[in-house]
Amino acid sequence: MTVPAAPPHQKRIPGESGTWVFLFGDMLVFGAFFVTFLVERAKAPEIFDAARTTLHIGVGVINTLVLLTSSLCVVLALNGMRAGQRRIATRATAAAMVFGVLFIALKVYEYISLGTAGHGPGANDFYLYYFILTGLHLFHVCLGLGALSFVLTQTRRPELSDTRTALVEGAACFWHLVDLLWIFLFALLYLVS
Repeated sequence: MTVPAAPPHQKRIPGESGTWVFLFGDMLVFGAFFVTFLVERAKAPEIFDAARTTLHIGVGVINTLVLLTSSLCVVLALNGMRAGQRRIATRATAAAMVFGVLFIALKVYEYISLGTAGHGPGANDFYLYYFILTGLHLFHVCLGLGALSFVLTQTRRPELSDTRTALVEGAACFWHLVDLLWIFLFALLYLVS
């Protein structure tokens, strides 16, 4: 499999320009949510700190490692595609998807655990924001798995056109955004006191 590559001296931005408009717009939306969360937290720091301690930090750490590993797999997949190593690209993409599904499973476990302990979205403002922010992120993980499914189909092609290469790179960039957003969410929700 060969993927057109830019000459070594020429730098280029991966994906299409429209992809970056979408990614930056998505970051702005999450940024607005983060600021809103911090403003609300400043109004009731005791409630937010007490609620934060009920979260499963171990699950949060594992989810962070899971997404970081999945992003590494996506990088390996793209490198494999560029080097014409279809088997490596296919396996790395499939591994990234497995890690994405593992993230979802751990998040569902955490939601159920919090809900059965009486810490649902209606318990207080912290939990409301927790479920909104992590739910929105979980939706992005599902979209990202769809994007990785597309990448998986492209790893089986013997050659990619410039357009398909840009789409594959855009899908990979979206998955990295999902990872980046989780890192901010993890710090904001689980660590900041």
